[in-house]
Amino acid sequence: MKQPLPPDYAERVYAGVLGKLIGVYLGRPFEQWSHEAIARRWGEIRRYVHEDQNVPLIVTDDDITGTFTFIRALLDHDSGAQITAREIGQSWLNYIAENKHILWWGGMGMSTEHTAWLRLAAGIPAPESGSIALNGKAVAEEIGAQIFIDGWALVSPNQPEQAARLATEAARVSHDGEAVHGAVALAVMEALAFAEPDIESLLDRSQTFIPADCEIAAMTADLRRWHREDGDWRRTLGRIQEHYSYERYGTNCPMVSNHAVILLGLLYGGGEFDRSMMIVNTAGYDTDCNSGNLGCLLGIRNGLATFRSGYDWRTPVNDRLYLPAGDGHWGMMDAANLALHLANLGRSLAGAEPERPKGGVRYSFLFHGCTHGFAPSELCPRETRVAPVPGGLELTVLAHGLRSDAEVGTFLPPSELEGRGYGVTATPTLYAGQQVTATIAAAAGNTAPVGVRLYVRHYGGGAEGIGLVETEGPEETIAPAQSRDLVWTVPDSGGAPIAKVGLGLTGPTGATVRLDRLDWSGTPRLVITRPQSIHPRWGSPDPWLKSFIADVDNFMSWRDSSLMLMRNRGRGLVHTGGENWGDLTVRATITPVVALEFGLAAHVRGLRRYHALLLSSDGRARLVRVCHEEVELAAAPFAWNFNEPVELGLTVRGEALVARINGAVVLEAKDASGLLSRGGVGLIVAEGRIHAPDLCVEAPA
Repeated sequence: MKQPLPPDYAERVYAGVLGKLIGVYLGRPFEQWSHEAIARRWGEIRRYVHEDQNVPLIVTDDDITGTFTFIRALLDHDSGAQITAREIGQSWLNYIAENKHILWWGGMGMSTEHTAWLRLAAGIPAPESGSIALNGKAVAEEIGAQIFIDGWALVSPNQPEQAARLATEAARVSHDGEAVHGAVALAVMEALAFAEPDIESLLDRSQTFIPADCEIAAMTADLRRWHREDGDWRRTLGRIQEHYSYERYGTNCPMVSNHAVILLGLLYGGGEFDRSMMIVNTAGYDTDCNSGNLGCLLGIRNGLATFRSGYDWRTPVNDRLYLPAGDGHWGMMDAANLALHLANLGRSLAGAEPERPKGGVRYSFLFHGCTHGFAPSELCPRETRVAPVPGGLELTVLAHGLRSDAEVGTFLPPSELEGRGYGVTATPTLYAGQQVTATIAAAAGNTAPVGVRLYVRHYGGGAEGIGLVETEGPEETIAPAQSRDLVWTVPDSGGAPIAKVGLGLTGPTGATVRLDRLDWSGTPRLVITRPQSIHPRWGSPDPWLKSFIADVDNFMSWRDSSLMLMRNRGRGLVHTGGENWGDLTVRATITPVVALEFGLAAHVRGLRRYHALLLSSDGRARLVRVCHEEVELAAAPFAWNFNEPVELGLTVRGEALVARINGAVVLEAKDASGLLSRGGVGLIVAEGRIHAPDLCVEAPA
């Protein structure tokens, strides 16, 4: 029977997301270090230590990207809580481009997840893709099933049966055996933690969802007994090392060893976040994974109160995360919006309506202390203060005549273009031609009016280095205690990706303005072509090329063509654009050097979800819908030749699709499936190479 949703459900999801992020960011700098090495270096882990290792705090990591990308299978399929491993496996192929993002691409038999992806790509569906029968016990029982599991619990508040079922199906895409049992036990505890604070009860009930004779169950019983007998987490850790060490399993990252360390931190931490984080990280093994799982569990259990005492875990994180995937639309995500997405998935599974705070704007500041990643511009003095306040964000003028800015990322910043860690990919969320709106209020205590303006910062620069160039909207004056809606259409950036949007403030010293909400909308009128302002040094990352998601073997600027893409085997896709682009027309003049097929894509929502106009080597033009599987909507003869440019246009308006070739309408179709109504645009090539000078996007005439 369905349980009612907790009254603070969304906020508890947000706390769980924060706990996951904090745990991963905390444990990442010393991942796979031994307890002895960690103790020699730091004694105990009681703070972020990334600066000690000269690495960034905010990183891409499989624990985060896999967890919060695979759960999107619930958006891509109509199965709801009855979703299957097969369907989740289809979403893996939609969101993962080989060697690009999310997974550790260690190779067949070395990386469990890469092994499973190769099985899926070869046409072997889940759960066979992750089975012991196919991949062997050592590979199939590694940790990945557990590190990706939190999302399925977050959408199942106080629904242990649902959490167990979803966790089983998700885990079996890539894992089997003890890995599945560990994932299920953890997911059940997290689902129960929405209503049950007692740790012993969480453990008791979790064990009823896994086989009584499995190794996870035996190890859990050992841990609970050792906890009662030892009274010292280090002594119990020694027993884990003796009985459940890595050496026992003969693999890279065994599930049982790391599940034991999570239980060690849970039992000896007693539900207190700081102590639990200290134990689970100081203990060693796969620290970012274990710390992230335990952090999520404790965030759910304790709510936001878990971060309000002791060490300041939240401020350095500032809600920031990257979710690189094969659609790019969630690449620039933040903890608060991610939590709202997850909570609305949970509400949908429970038969409840989604929450749309402040009318569903992009930045609503719904949760206590959330920032959505807003921060002072690095161009402002270091003392510039941007502080979360209930329902908004407060910006303060440092000194008269000195501007204070609060801004948020809309695309990868220069520091992330190199793609460190697991690789960063994203499409911009804001484009020239879209309308930005913001609601602000000046404090009643301001001594004089203040000036406010919206602005964006887009990429630019030449041989001396790539940087960000600011374009400002008009300044408006706001008197004390006055509120105002700002509206500004972002001007043409010459094709350069927009990296930040912000609010600038000038006025008397100490004056404050509260940002209540910020959003943007509309399908832009846009020519996507190489910007004249961006000329990266040889060998340096190109921010314009990085603004596309490229599932091809080669993607580059080529001579007089802005876009060249090449795919050696199968079909490849390069795309960009916003997830909320609705009715649109996309046009391009494409020259096929050699290809089995090529064309345009619209409403792209991943690598295997889009509408397309394709010209095939059999002399046909085709309109298709691809949603994991391809459906041909219309076709007609059309002859084309290698090295002869073809003007293609695809208009999607509601259910209607219209294809134009060289200016003439050649195909029309209707897609009443409702599966694809919004998304980006792109180019497609199969087993060949094509050139195009640009992609043109506009609202349908």
